[in-house]
Amino acid sequence: MQFVFDGHNDVLLRLWTHSKDGSDPIAEFADGTTLGHIDARRAREGGLSGGLCAIYIPSGDLVFADPDADGRYITPMAAPLDPLPSLAIATEMAAIALRLDQAGAWRLCRTVKDIRGAMADNIFAAVMHMEGCEAIGADLAALELFYAAGLRSLGPVWSRHNVFGYGVPFAFPMSPDTAPGLTDAGFELVRECNRLGIVVDLAHITEKGFWDVAKTTDQPLVSSHSNAHALTPVARNLTDRQLDAIRESRGLVGINYATAMLRPDGRSDSDTPLADMIRHIDYLVNRIGIDCVGLGSDFDGATIPEEIGDAAGNQKLIAALREVGYGEADLTKLARENWLRILAQAWREDHA
Repeated sequence: MQFVFDGHNDVLLRLWTHSKDGSDPIAEFADGTTLGHIDARRAREGGLSGGLCAIYIPSGDLVFADPDADGRYITPMAAPLDPLPSLAIATEMAAIALRLDQAGAWRLCRTVKDIRGAMADNIFAAVMHMEGCEAIGADLAALELFYAAGLRSLGPVWSRHNVFGYGVPFAFPMSPDTAPGLTDAGFELVRECNRLGIVVDLAHITEKGFWDVAKTTDQPLVSSHSNAHALTPVARNLTDRQLDAIRESRGLVGINYATAMLRPDGRSDSDTPLADMIRHIDYLVNRIGIDCVGLGSDFDGATIPEEIGDAAGNQKLIAALREVGYGEADLTKLARENWLRILAQAWREDHA
């Protein structure tokens, strides 16, 4: 089994949502469930040893568009969120992450040494991530608070606009060059993340925002859950020019399992073969190198191929890669070591 450290999941969103209906989020994760994609039992079965666990504030007004007769679709952008309710929700999700840690259901990790220790102890290694920073005001005071709670990675925007910048819509076919990039507050957020040692995630940001981060950050460029625009031209995927910049920075792209970002037709359909995933992985490895590709499943946040199903099926992708010729050394890089290298560099760890 190749143990996996994954670049993106939305399990905190699922646990928080179910808690509003009376479910115990600690029990749901620790004891297991048939809901969603990740819990402790299914993670162990699939070799999912840990990952970046997103604090994400849902948009209640988002309705995904259906494809037209030509297969095209453009989902209208979700409206910007009010910062105060966003902060309240983010705090509740962070509290769930901390309670899971206190209960021993997972280990909230702040260093790569922590991650490796949790893996050795067979405990899920969770890293707190924020997907869209509506909960952090332009004064960045809340950033220090979340950092103290364990936040070690963030994406300035989701697929909606906020005080820090502009996100791309869910649309096919479409370029990621859809709107402006970072605002003045967004540039300051990137600089502060560099100071603190927080990964800046380029998933969901516009192409102009991508280049704004690239010229500002002192970290490798990272897009935690994105695929190749050349193969699936949704606005969320990365152009060859963006991929080349990630390669030049020795950064990382995490393969997104979301079928709409894998299929040639851009449709969300669980009847999607693993061959479509292999196609994107091969393309990225050939374009940017084996050292710059990882996994970014989007478990609990997307429609994924039914052949994988949930975290318990993660090794099916590893087996498929092995069958097409990937050796164990390269699989180790794809499954975890590339992510751990990136995190160690961003977090300024010398011996991770």
